[in-house]
Amino acid sequence: MPALPAPRACVAAIPPYVPGRTPTPQPGLTVYKLSSNENPYPPLPGVLEAATAAAAQLNRYPDMGCTALYEALATRFDLAPERLAAATGSVALIYQILQAYCDPGDEVVHAWRSFEAYPIAITAAAATSVKVPVTARGEHDLDAMVAAVTDRTKVMLLCTPNNPTGPALTDSQVRRLLAQVPSRVLVVVDEAYLEFVRMEDAVDGAALLRDFANVVLTRTFSKAYGLANLRVGYAASSEEIAGALRAVSLPFGVSGIAQAAAIASLGAEAELMERVDALVEERSRVLTGLRAAGWQIPDAQGNFVWFDLPDATGEQTAAFAAAAERAGIVVRPFAGEGVRVSIGEVEANDRLLELASRLR
Repeated sequence: MPALPAPRACVAAIPPYVPGRTPTPQPGLTVYKLSSNENPYPPLPGVLEAATAAAAQLNRYPDMGCTALYEALATRFDLAPERLAAATGSVALIYQILQAYCDPGDEVVHAWRSFEAYPIAITAAAATSVKVPVTARGEHDLDAMVAAVTDRTKVMLLCTPNNPTGPALTDSQVRRLLAQVPSRVLVVVDEAYLEFVRMEDAVDGAALLRDFANVVLTRTFSKAYGLANLRVGYAASSEEIAGALRAVSLPFGVSGIAQAAAIASLGAEAELMERVDALVEERSRVLTGLRAAGWQIPDAQGNFVWFDLPDATGEQTAAFAAAAERAGIVVRPFAGEGVRVSIGEVEANDRLLELASRLR
């Protein structure tokens, strides 16, 4: 048999992405999906109308330059449009960053456990993943991350708040790290859950961009803004970095519907923060209840909580997930490590608290 075309060797090594599972219907029981960190609220006021109007142009290509979206983001965050790059969610920007900056064998330093897509994107770029274990509290070990930098390091990924463990980095911590990392290393501050952060000395992305030329911020409309189905995110950085990300982007990647919905979402800031504040309040209620039940839950600065269940067999995580499903909530288990549970509807959160009390 003749030889068939072979993909790059790195393709076979790409770990699979495991999405949050959709609930299986249960007779007589409302089931809730708490496995994907989705926003439980519907689109913000005016967003559905803007998306519907844009859908009337389905026969036309979207604005590849995302002109109106960049203008809206530039106004909202006081940045020149040339310093922005849009893509299909912030995860696509991670892929573009690695494609633009990593040659085969270059190293990418990141915390672990952290965002599941990092090793996938790194391997797809034929780069080398350098995983630095998080601390016992689920936090980035920044000293160890700095120590992991070598002459081959091209990129460092900082996930804040860290998905799935929950803690966020402070501005002081990030600045100390940037002072120690060579300026040739691109430092990515992944802020997918930015709007949910409530802590002193929170990362000041705008100031970081002013003070460090090797920083890029990645953000998304999927979480707080509730546009997960439309896939739109953006990066903010220097003009040079943003230009590199645009150069490797998929032509017409961000649909016109997604652009219109994102712009409308930016115009509903007051309603956005009302919803985010309500979710943060629920997060506090859940955290208090879980800790009162005896669980040692790390600080939660995203829209989720983390149950640390280290077990080489994975039996604890599987048992927790199965018990949750029987209670009508689907969670995200990471076999042998822990379980992440999104903050959802009040009823769903109540079920989580009741379940956690029984399992403790």
